[in-house]
Amino acid sequence: MTSKIAVCTAVIATVGAIFSYMGGATQANAGIYKNNAAIKKTEASNQWNYFQSKSTKQALAEFARDTSSDERRQGWQDKVARYEQEKTEIQAAARKLEGESSRWDSQSDEQMHQHHRWAQATTVLQVSIALAAIALLTKKKWLERAMFGVAVAGLAVGVLAAFHV
Repeated sequence: MTSKIAVCTAVIATVGAIFSYMGGATQANAGIYKNNAAIKKTEASNQWNYFQSKSTKQALAEFARDTSSDERRQGWQDKVARYEQEKTEIQAAARKLEGESSRWDSQSDEQMHQHHRWAQATTVLQVSIALAAIALLTKKKWLERAMFGVAVAGLAVGVLAAFHV
């Protein structure tokens, strides 16, 4: 019984170390993706600020057009049209950046979910190792069976993590 439990404990510890590494990697990825989302959100905000400045310029040009003499009116109308065109392009860029931000956020959320699964699997395997130690000390057969059952549960949670479930 002792050598069998010792070998199983070593295997469980090795698998647990791999799960722990995967948990850390997915957590790091989640942080990177969240950072990318924040960068894109800031870029989108900058575009919306730029859009607002063009809107203000357009409103001033419209006011100038409406209050100017007939010979200057067409010049102001051309500026109004130019600002409207620029606003359309800026708005499209801002929406594109917001979409990119949402995609990065979604990827971050997926990575955090997977990280939690890896962490759960690692924890269950650590419990299995603790049960192995107790089984070795007490020489209780039911603790040995519990250790194997918990180890299988830990492996199952690890498989769920690997398949993003």
